[in-house]
Amino acid sequence: MARNEINRMSVKFDSRSNNEAFARQTIAAFASQLDPTLEELNDIKTAVSEAVTNCIVHAYRQESGSITMAAVLYDNGDIRIQIKDKGCGIADVKKAREPLFTTGDQERSGMGFTIMENFMDRIRVCSREGIGTQVTLTKHIRRRNTDGDSE
Repeated sequence: MARNEINRMSVKFDSRSNNEAFARQTIAAFASQLDPTLEELNDIKTAVSEAVTNCIVHAYRQESGSITMAAVLYDNGDIRIQIKDKGCGIADVKKAREPLFTTGDQERSGMGFTIMENFMDRIRVCSREGIGTQVTLTKHIRRRNTDGDSE
């Protein structure tokens, strides 16, 4: 089924831990145009939170950098979100996507990518060492009839 863009946005912010909440609220406001359920909206916010936290904790380990979040809404109910950093990159994306794998300290669970995979319909990770990482998250929002039933 062909899909057409109905809206897009992009925002760039510093890799500071307090900007994780900013990213969650920004994507929630943007995604609300598709009239998601609270569960769908929470899924999106959780996945974005994990992606942004990965940038803050892993991409820019000892320094500060920038994170770009871009999103596109489609007329078929899809939302595509890209979270991009220009940090250290991921040496082995396949290994990084394994549950419990982390390059962080003992406080990190290593479940970020697993959580993203469970809350979104699709996830794609592109990374180059020394260049940065881009995580693309896609979710389909079920349309509801005026009587509240899903289509």
